[in-house]
Amino acid sequence: MKARRSTDLAPLGAFEEQILLAVLRTGRDAFAMTIRRELEAVTGRTIAIGSVYVTLDRLESKGFIASDRESREGLSSRRVFGVTQAGTRVLAETRAMRDRLWSGVTLRPGAEPKRG
Repeated sequence: MKARRSTDLAPLGAFEEQILLAVLRTGRDAFAMTIRRELEAVTGRTIAIGSVYVTLDRLESKGFIASDRESREGLSSRRVFGVTQAGTRVLAETRAMRDRLWSGVTLRPGAEPKRG
C-alpha cells in the first residue's frame, strides 16, 4: 500500500467534525442554537449548548470557522458562523483519513475479538 502524503492539518475530533458539518448544513442560519438543534436532530443525542460554544471557539481559534455579529431589529445581536477554506480542507482530509481506516473493515455484529 502506498503511503499517503501528510499535511500540516491534524485530523478533527469527532465532535469538531460534527460541529463543522452542522455549520455547513445550517448555512446562513449558523448560530450556536441552530447548530445545536441540527446536531440533536441528526444524531438523536442531547447536546449541551456549552459544549457547542467551546467547540465553536476552538474551531475559530484554529482558523476553521469565522464568525460575525448579526444585528437583529429589536433584539440583541448574535454570532453567525461560517466554514473557512481551511475548515473545508480539514474536513475533506478528515473524511479521507476515516475512509482509509474503514477500507477493508468488515463488522460482524456479535463477534468478539480473539484474545491472545
